[in-house]
Amino acid sequence: MNYLIKNATIVNENEQRCCDLQIENGIISKIERNIENTKHYTEINAEGLHLFPGAIDDQVHFREPGLTHKGEIYTEAKAAVAGGVTSFMEMPNTQPQSTTIVELEKKYKRASQCSLANYSFFMGGTNINLEETLRVDYSKVCGLKIFMGSSTGDMLVDHQSILEGFFSKLDALIATHCEFDPIIKENQKRIEAEYGEDIPSYFHPIIRNEDACYKSSSFAVELAKKHNTRLHILHISSAKELSLFSNKIPLKEKKITAEACIHHLWFCDEDYKIKNNFIKWNPSIKTAYDRAKIFEAILNDTIDVIATDHAPHTLEEKQLTYLKAPSGGPLVQHSILAMLDFYHDKKITLEKIVEKMSHNVADLFRIYKRGYIREGYYADIVLVNLKKSNIVTKQNILYKCGWSPFEGHTFKSNIEKTFVNGHLVYDNGKFDETILGNRLIFEK
Repeated sequence: MNYLIKNATIVNENEQRCCDLQIENGIISKIERNIENTKHYTEINAEGLHLFPGAIDDQVHFREPGLTHKGEIYTEAKAAVAGGVTSFMEMPNTQPQSTTIVELEKKYKRASQCSLANYSFFMGGTNINLEETLRVDYSKVCGLKIFMGSSTGDMLVDHQSILEGFFSKLDALIATHCEFDPIIKENQKRIEAEYGEDIPSYFHPIIRNEDACYKSSSFAVELAKKHNTRLHILHISSAKELSLFSNKIPLKEKKITAEACIHHLWFCDEDYKIKNNFIKWNPSIKTAYDRAKIFEAILNDTIDVIATDHAPHTLEEKQLTYLKAPSGGPLVQHSILAMLDFYHDKKITLEKIVEKMSHNVADLFRIYKRGYIREGYYADIVLVNLKKSNIVTKQNILYKCGWSPFEGHTFKSNIEKTFVNGHLVYDNGKFDETILGNRLIFEK
């Protein structure tokens, strides 16, 4: 657990600098230009490599319990650390759902037994569990997830009076999936009348369109403003929704925040003809215009964080017809690499990537001593080689589902080493599973 990393280019807090970094007992103990190895710590020469704070993914679906034919906490967390993601926050739509404190704590217990990454799990809101959600200790739980639009799993909360209760009474962050079901159902009914069961997948963004997203997102923002609630809207997918958010105040002062996901930055509706259901997510991947505007909103700080919405399904499930194929796909192993490709294309800086995938997630969720490379912080750090390419093949995909929408793509960078709490868990394709990740703690 004691290391001395020499000659790394540290990317942190809007700057790059060549420094040494010392890790003692899982904590970053010293960051200086030339640190002498007087204590005989394990020394790593990082010359030519960049050192990032580990990414914190605020939206994943690891499928355990109940859906472990798709993924497990162990397999998906392993893929995460291989991709430089050192902490994750997982969603409640498992079987059983995490809608009681008992079921929620079962997930934490399971993660403590098998997760190579640090972890937190959202409590799930339903139409009947408001009082239960108020009893949660949110210093140990990342927040409350409310599905204000139906997606994978039946957790829709659509009664205004119930939503008013959550927004007015909960003293914690509320994260929402925002799509308006009546619009979606009407669109689907119209297209089914023409195509029957044989709807092409490229109708997905027409069925789950920008109007469905905006109507639900704008209602969530209205509730948050009315009750002064901490609201975080997940996976923004349309340009229309961007008007709901502000870049005029610092993140730490924002009550209403937004997330963008990798697939909405990478793909557009033209890709359905090739990828079909393999890029079917909810909310849908929309037009190239929407994609460009979301990317612009990341750069100008209208959107605060970047995540994956990692949501694996089996190949067999994704090869079903459009109406039967579930929405979602695996991404957590390749999220940093995807953003680094944008860096190589001169669309974003390394500093901005680190800000959106590490710093801002820690600040938004008020995570204790993570998300930055600072003395006294947990050593959740990643060494990246910007000059080594990495092709995605079935042989190096670590997701339990065994596939990736990036299969066949050659990324321009490579994740060399990942440290979680100072433990070198991933080293050039090899894992050390002797020490597991920790439960995230949140400051009020």
